[in-house]
Amino acid sequence: MKIAMVGSGYVGLVSGACFADFGHEVVCIDKDQSKIDRLRDGVMPIYEPGLAALVENNTAAGRLSFTTDLAEGVAGAQAIFIAVGTPSRRGDGHADLSFVHAVAREVGENLAGDAVVVTKSTVPVGTGDEVERIIAETGCAHRVSVVSNPEFLREGAAIGDFKRPDRIVIGAEDDFGREVMREVYRPLFLNESPILFVSRRSAELIKYAANAFLATKITFINEMADLCEKVGANVQDISRGIGMDNRIGSKFLHAGPGYGGSCFPKDTLALLKTAEDYDSPVRIVEAVVKTNDSRKRAMGRKVIEALGGLDAARGKKVALLGLTFKPNTDDMRDSPAIAIGQALADAGVEVAGYDPEGMEQAAPLMPNVRMCASAYDAIEGADAVAIVTEWDAFRALDFARVKALANAPVLVDLRNIYKPDDMRAAGFTYISVGRG
Repeated sequence: MKIAMVGSGYVGLVSGACFADFGHEVVCIDKDQSKIDRLRDGVMPIYEPGLAALVENNTAAGRLSFTTDLAEGVAGAQAIFIAVGTPSRRGDGHADLSFVHAVAREVGENLAGDAVVVTKSTVPVGTGDEVERIIAETGCAHRVSVVSNPEFLREGAAIGDFKRPDRIVIGAEDDFGREVMREVYRPLFLNESPILFVSRRSAELIKYAANAFLATKITFINEMADLCEKVGANVQDISRGIGMDNRIGSKFLHAGPGYGGSCFPKDTLALLKTAEDYDSPVRIVEAVVKTNDSRKRAMGRKVIEALGGLDAARGKKVALLGLTFKPNTDDMRDSPAIAIGQALADAGVEVAGYDPEGMEQAAPLMPNVRMCASAYDAIEGADAVAIVTEWDAFRALDFARVKALANAPVLVDLRNIYKPDDMRAAGFTYISVGRG
């Protein structure tokens, strides 16, 4: 089957490469000529483990190609995926659907045969109806079924998530759409991946509901971590104790500096706006958004306290290890490190930062942070070291070297990757999260 993927960002590129690896003929379309040129040369616009090899192999096999010409890309395609950005709209927080609508119009104007148009982008309830209306408005004479097929990819593990999904959600309103989507995902039948067929509006809401629930789990355990510090309990014991309950599950119960990234902040806000539009408030999600926003800055204050408080912190230096919102990605969107670095700079603290993959992306977002060539370069002369993102590179630091380079043996571990007893035995003042 020929598949056209409109949008070659994170979702579009990963999805397109994986579909090609399944044996489909895939054309990835993007208006950014420089991005398309780089992809043709094998240069990835994002960091995602395994993606470069997947693109290279399928390009060489002739199953994956790239173009800026939408008319050329959709010609003969039975399934056309819309995978463009839906960022938060400035001013009101609604999802900006201008890119989705523009693609829908251009697809309608260039279709040369019957096709299924699939919204892969995360979109509010009712977007599929609008896409359908826009395509009809172009005078398109072909049979078109508009389908919702939300993605559930974790950055850093996206290829595995795509090929071994927990579920595939397909929101279709007719048999034509359902049959084409069955053919699209037929390669996954061998893995017995569950496919859930629902209405289009249900599929659109499933994505937002899933992300809001996961964001709630993260925020819940972070608040439990604060309580643990007050009462002398250990949040890791709490996480294990409740996570062993099958009704709760162990995932997304790791205390830390708050969630960030391309999905949770944007999608929780968009869900709030949708609920507001329909006069059906989701107050739990409102509390989650507010609590998570305040937590990031609070983690900056935690580091300041490790320096002796506001008065003592001024003029001191902190090394921030890990700047991306999570490991195995170069994504800096809404990363806790941004707010933490700003809180430290506001307190008159000199900040040095290092990240294995996100330095280029972090630099313009963190102008008050001096970017360093390695973790040890950042640590040199530091009065405290703060681990913000749990990259594997930070899980086995040479602490004899850290002590020799730093001004003071103070470690603020915001991801709880070290054991308190081990750190005290190594001669460190060790501060972690929720281990009172």
